[in-house]
Amino acid sequence: MLTGLKIAPVASRIMLALFCCSLVSVAHSGDMYKWKDEEGVWHFSSLPPATTQQFDMVDVPADPRPLVTLRKLGPEQEPEYAFINNLWGPVEVEVSLLEARNVQSDPPLPARFVLPSQSEQRLLKVMARDPGKGFSFRLHYRPMTGPPLDHLPPEVDYYPPFPLGSQFPISQGFDDDATHNNPPNEYAVDIVMPIGTPVLAARAGKIMEMEDDFRGAAQKARYLARSNNVRILHKDGTMSVYAHLQPNSLRVRAGAMVGTGQWIANSGNTGFSSGPHLHFVVQLNAGMSLESLPFRFYTPNGGTMTPASRIMIEGVLPKR
Repeated sequence: MLTGLKIAPVASRIMLALFCCSLVSVAHSGDMYKWKDEEGVWHFSSLPPATTQQFDMVDVPADPRPLVTLRKLGPEQEPEYAFINNLWGPVEVEVSLLEARNVQSDPPLPARFVLPSQSEQRLLKVMARDPGKGFSFRLHYRPMTGPPLDHLPPEVDYYPPFPLGSQFPISQGFDDDATHNNPPNEYAVDIVMPIGTPVLAARAGKIMEMEDDFRGAAQKARYLARSNNVRILHKDGTMSVYAHLQPNSLRVRAGAMVGTGQWIANSGNTGFSSGPHLHFVVQLNAGMSLESLPFRFYTPNGGTMTPASRIMIEGVLPKR
């Protein structure tokens, strides 16, 4: 989502326009429900009525929470910019100047920076090349989830993300691009399972971000950003994502370390979905491009298998 911010001019000939690009649009609140009780009184709540009372859903616009936010410091003649990483994991930021007139920067742009988890860093100073003249520019920055990687990871085997003793079918695997037709989801799998099934960490790591406030599902554009999910950062810089989770089912907190097989949430049916299932994908930041990676699931007999549509997979790890 592109957002803009105008900065007050230093003189009549100086105007700075700031543009930033966010890769996440996650609402801070879920859907709103309304219903009329037996006395004719209307009720509005973020939760549906506890009884069998009929209710309607009210579309509440998502309030974007960006990966990275910007803070302007210093005087107008030499503004400085601090970048704030809002995630519990590293984020890469690409910064450039557009429509620059009589401008120089320290460091020279374009440039890329990596912001550590939950950090604020003063990264950029902009000034007039000729101090006696006015200057103008557009500052553009683009964030990308995860540390930049220039090589494929050695680990490609993951445990099925549900407990031992359960088995579920894959409705969409690597060989089916019905909805997984972009780089971040090309190698995603959809596992059909009942709402409320425990979802386990397929590999140890750090909870980088999470969301479980959304309710409802539909194959409509407005539901694309309404999927409850957990993103786990692994030691090699790759990230696993578990999506369409049940509302208010998270059993972990942002920034926490989780072990393989740890119960992190419950499966659900939220966001852009046609039915209850778990969307699982392994991703990496391949030079400012979020891409998915092919992987294998462990099997109960100690072997591995490549996920494909209409294959049944069995849990391997006990939930803990």
